[in-house]
This record gives sequence, C-alpha cells and structure tokens, in this order.
Amino acid sequence: MSNNVNAQRLFLASCVALTVTAMTFAIRAGILTKLSTDFGLSDTELGWVNAMAFLGFPLATMIGGPLYNTIGPKKFMWVAFASHLLGLILTITAGGFAGLLLSTFLIGFANGSVEAACNPMIADMYPTNKTTMLNKFHVWFPGGIVIGSLVVLALNGMDLGWQAQIGIMIIPTFLYAFLIFGQNFPELVSKEKTSLARLFPPSYLAIVIALVLVAASDFKVSDQPLHVLAGIENGLYVKIPLLVLVAVLVYMRFGPIYAALAFLMSITATSELGTQQWVERILGNAGASPMVVLILVTGLMAVGRFFGGPLIHRVKPIGVLLGSSVIAALGLYFMSIATGGMVYLAAILFAVGVMYFWPTMIGSTAEYVPSTGALGLSFMGGVGMFAVSLWQPVIGGWIDGARQTAIADGVAPEAVELAAGQAALANIALFPLVLIVGFGILFVVLRNRPTAEAAH
Repeated sequence: MSNNVNAQRLFLASCVALTVTAMTFAIRAGILTKLSTDFGLSDTELGWVNAMAFLGFPLATMIGGPLYNTIGPKKFMWVAFASHLLGLILTITAGGFAGLLLSTFLIGFANGSVEAACNPMIADMYPTNKTTMLNKFHVWFPGGIVIGSLVVLALNGMDLGWQAQIGIMIIPTFLYAFLIFGQNFPELVSKEKTSLARLFPPSYLAIVIALVLVAASDFKVSDQPLHVLAGIENGLYVKIPLLVLVAVLVYMRFGPIYAALAFLMSITATSELGTQQWVERILGNAGASPMVVLILVTGLMAVGRFFGGPLIHRVKPIGVLLGSSVIAALGLYFMSIATGGMVYLAAILFAVGVMYFWPTMIGSTAEYVPSTGALGLSFMGGVGMFAVSLWQPVIGGWIDGARQTAIADGVAPEAVELAAGQAALANIALFPLVLIVGFGILFVVLRNRPTAEAAH
C-alpha cells in the first residue's frame, strides 16, 4: 500500500457509504405502505420494487470483483456516489411503477458498488487485521438500519412525506463523496491492462448469467411468470438445474473451500437479512413492537461487530461462525414461541447469533482462500444477496400457508396472524441447523490451516 494513503479517512468514508446502503434498506421498508397508497401499487408490484435492490446489489459486486484490480476502488466509489445520488433523486421524482423499478435498481447497484470497492480495499489497507477491520466496517450496516429506522419514526411523527425520508439520505451521500475527494487510494496489485475476455472468462459469465436467470424466472409479463411463458409450469424446474450449474462452476473456478463458504454464505445471509426483512409481518401480532425489535437487534449487532476483534483473534473465524450458528438457532426458536416482552429477550439472543455472520464470512474468504482476491470477496457478497432475494417469496409463502392452516384448524381470528408468523420463524430456524453441520465440518477440515493474517 502506498505510504501517502490516508487509511483512516478512507475507512471512515467506507463506513459512511455503508451507512447510506443500510439506510436505503430500512427507509424503503418503512415507506412501502405509502408507496402503495400514492402509486396504487399491489403487493406483487411492491415486491418487484424491493427485488430490484436485491438484483442491483449482486450485479454490482459480481461485475465489480473482476474489474477491481483494473480500475481500482476510487472509480468504484465514485460510481457508487453517482448511482446513489441519481437513484435517490429518481425515487423522489418517480411518477409510477416503472420509475420506482429503475430508481431502486440504481440504489441497489450503488449499494453493491460500495461493497465491491470497500471490502477488498479495507483488506488491502489492513493486511494483518483483515477480519477485525471488516467487522468494524460492517458495524455500519446494522448501525445504518438503526439510523434509518429512527429517521422513519421521527419523520412519521412530524407528518413529513416519504419523499423527505428518501431525501435525507442525500446528506450522508455527499459526506462520503467529500471524504474520498482528492484522496490517494491503495495501489492496485497489477496496473497492466487486461482484456475483458480474461476479466470475465466464459465460466464466470455463465455463473452470473445463470444467477440472473434464476432471479428473473418469476418476473411477470402480462401477469404470467417468464418460466410459464417459456412453457415450464413449475419454476423449480428452471431454478434447481441453474443453481446446480452455478454450484459446479463455482467449485471448478474457486475450489472446494470457497464453494463450501459460498453455500454457507447463502444460508447465513438469509438467516440474518431474511428474518429482518419480514420482522414487521412476522412479529406484528406477537405483543412486541417490530420497529423496536429491529432497532434492538441491529443496535446490538453494531456494538458486537465493533468490539468483536479480540473474540475473532482468540477463536478462528470458522469457530466464531460455528458458535454463532448455535446461538442463532436458539434465538430463532425462542422467537417462534415467544410473545409479549419475551420477544425482546429472544431477539437479543438472535442478534448475538447473527451479528458476526456477514463480515466474518467475508473475512473467512479473505483469510482461508486469499488467492480469490477482490473477485472472491465481491462474489461472496453477491451470493449472499442473491440468496436473500430468492428466499423472500418462499418465506412469504410459508406465512400464507401457515395462515390458511391456522384458519382451517379453527384458530381464533385474532390469533391467526400470530400463528402464521411463529410458524414462519420455526421454518427459518432450520437454516442455522444446516449451518451448525456445515461449519462443524469446516472447523475440522480447516483446524490446522493457517489464515492469511497468521502468514504476515
């Protein structure tokens, strides 16, 4: 790394940019009802608006990974700024469904560009402290959700419209632009020009295209999903073969350890973000405030990530992930049976379980398979977000199915939504059980393998 790089300032800029990323998630969740009312959108249309963010994010990371060592983090940060600013302005001025789709995609692309630039840049700036600094960086995702949730509560209390809630994010967007303006960034590993064919080899392009097809297979045209228009009635007949193809290609390109981490990343991300995305729908009738639960969970996650350095140094990353999986499983189980004040206690347990998932998965990639470089880090984040998007309709289907079952079983009308939410949580609690097995195996396999940090 160049001696005249102000690592502290660039790290601060990265944290502010990630805060904007998290605020877009929280504030968008808080204004969905208002968007539905103002634009006359159905829940399906609102779902596709959300999906555009989940699609834009992994596309940015998967495109950004191969390009990182060619164009560098500085240009990516400016792409993130431009996309954030344009996306926020287009959201405020949107005239309907199409405008919201475009603006939300741009915001998602900006969020992914932040991850594509900052994860490898931080790993480069702090080569002997990668996982600890990545955890401190990722403090600001839950931290930004707390800030965004408080903004929603405050501006709703002042009867300000959803446009004001979107507009307030322009302030931190300009702040991180100011922090990166005129700064020197870490030197690239290679300054040689590389052809697009080498940056995006056929195997990697096949992975990205297959994932996009999986995500798009349920998109409706004239009220018919694309897979139906293609003559395939069951969307699983499209998704499962494509996902198997992705798994094989990832194994061949990145190796078995990376492939295992990518699979587990898809489950850790869904355990964490899938639960938070549905917190209001699942816990709205459990006798606890969903917004307070979200603030409690993400606030604890921010504190845990900030002070997690000593734990990660004492216990190897895979050991942290294994222990976290056990606690997350217990937290989700207790959330699925708790009501009233006990929900908050269960949420605290859940927060402790998931707080290290995302950053430690990124850190594990940097430490156990460092040869994958910026591409490996960016792709890992993209896998997580793609998985969250794919599981959203499944979780929604669990809630719908449990609601119908509760009604058929004669559950009192006032208790139907509670029963549906708890049943969905019980299903989500199965995710960490898979993680316990997976990380247990990896813990044994990697127990004697030195990490990249140990090599310095």
